[in-house]
Amino acid sequence: MNPSDLAYAAYRALTSLAFFLSWPFLRLHSLLWLRSSPAMAQRLGVLDGILRPRLPKASPRPRIWVHAVSVGEAGSALAIIRSLEEIIPDVDVVLSVSTFYGHGFARERLGPGAALIYPPLDFPRSVRRALKTVAPDVLVCLETEIWPNFLTAAKAMGIRTAIVNGRISERSVGGYLKIRPLIRRVLDQVDVLSMISQGDCDRIKQLGAEEDRLQINGNAKYDALAGRADPDLEKKTRRLYNAPPGRPVFVAGSVRSPEETLILDAYKKILGLFPDTLLILFPRHIQRAGEWMETAARRGFSRRLRTRLDGRPGSQTAQVVIGDTIGELFGVYSVATLVFCGGSLTPKGGQNILEPAAWGKPVLYGPSMEDFMDAKNLLEETGGGVQVKDGDDLARKAVYYFSHPREAEKVGRAAKKAAGLNRGSAGRHARAIQGLLDV
Repeated sequence: MNPSDLAYAAYRALTSLAFFLSWPFLRLHSLLWLRSSPAMAQRLGVLDGILRPRLPKASPRPRIWVHAVSVGEAGSALAIIRSLEEIIPDVDVVLSVSTFYGHGFARERLGPGAALIYPPLDFPRSVRRALKTVAPDVLVCLETEIWPNFLTAAKAMGIRTAIVNGRISERSVGGYLKIRPLIRRVLDQVDVLSMISQGDCDRIKQLGAEEDRLQINGNAKYDALAGRADPDLEKKTRRLYNAPPGRPVFVAGSVRSPEETLILDAYKKILGLFPDTLLILFPRHIQRAGEWMETAARRGFSRRLRTRLDGRPGSQTAQVVIGDTIGELFGVYSVATLVFCGGSLTPKGGQNILEPAAWGKPVLYGPSMEDFMDAKNLLEETGGGVQVKDGDDLARKAVYYFSHPREAEKVGRAAKKAAGLNRGSAGRHARAIQGLLDV
C-alpha cells in the first residue's frame, strides 16, 4: 500500500471509529434534533425529509450539489449557481452550507422553496447516506473544502467531482504539506480543480494535484460583490447608524485583537480634527464585543452596541458603535468615509478587502494579507488599496485621508474599478462544472 492510500485508510478508520464511539450519544440526541433542529440530523446525512418536497427522486434533469462553508463562500456559490442556471436552464441545484449564519445568508437569497441543506459530517456512513439521497451527477466544493470521505465516497459512487473558486493560501500550504499523502489521495478523487490564481495552482500542485486537472478561472467573489452593492441597503444603513451623507465615518471591519487598541488610538487622533466622526468597529468574533465596549469606555469614548440601535432619527449619538451581529458588515461598509480591514496588523492573513472596494471606499490594511493576496494585488495595481505598516502608520494615513477628501475619493474610485475587474469568473467556474456533465 502506497503512503497516500495508507494515509487515507488511517483517516477513514479513525473517522469510522469516532462515528461508532459517538453513536449512542448521536442517536439519543438525534431524536431531539429531528424535532427541534433539523440541521443536526442533516449533519448525520438524514436529508430525505427536507429534500423530498424540493427534488424529484428520479429526474432526467442534471443535478449538481454545490457545497460551501460559510457566508463568504456561500456568496461565491450563489454567483456560480446563477451562472449554472443560465448555461444549463434545466439544472437542479442543491446547495449545502456548513455554518448557521452562512445558511441564513443563503436562505435569504434563495427563497424558502430552494434545495438548501446542511452538509454531512465527514463520517463514511453519513456522507454515503447523504450522497445516496441527493444523487447528484456532480459534487462541487468551494475553495478549500477538501473532505476526504466526502470526495472519495462521491468518486466511488460514480459522481463527478470538482473544486471551484479553489484557493490555497501561502499561510495554509505549510499545514497541508504536513499531511500531504492524505491530501494527495483526496485530490486524486477530484476531476476538475478550477482555481482562483496561478499562485493557487502552484501551491495545490505542491500538494499533489495533477496538472491536467487544473484551470485558472479567477475569483467568483468579484461577481458576487458587484450585485450586492445596493443603494437601498446604503440608505437603510445610514438611517440605522445616524450617518447621513457628509458625516465622516471610520469603519473597521473583521478586527482581531489587539488591533482594536490601534484603531481606537487612530480614532482619537481623527477626532482631534473631525469631532463629528463616527467609528463603527466590528470584531471578527462577536463575543469580543462586550470586552471592547469596556475598552472604549476606558478610553473615554461614548459607545453603543449595534443591537442597541433602533434607527430612529437622532437616536444614535454614541461616538463608537461596536458590532455584535453577523452578516451585516458588507452593508456597513457602504456608509464609510474610510475603511480599515482587520486581521492584517496581526498575523491572521487579512480579510476580504474587495467588500469595501465594491462600494467605492478607500481601504487600509496591514502587511498580513496572505489569505487575500489576489485581492491585495488587484487593489494595489489600480491604486485602490493602501497598506499600513503598524498602528502609528494607520493613524497617520487615516488622518491624511480624512483631511484630503478628494484624494480619498480618488482611491475609492480606483478600488471600485478594481472590484469590477475580472468579472465573469463565476461563469468560467460554471463552465468548468458544465464540462463534467453529459449535456
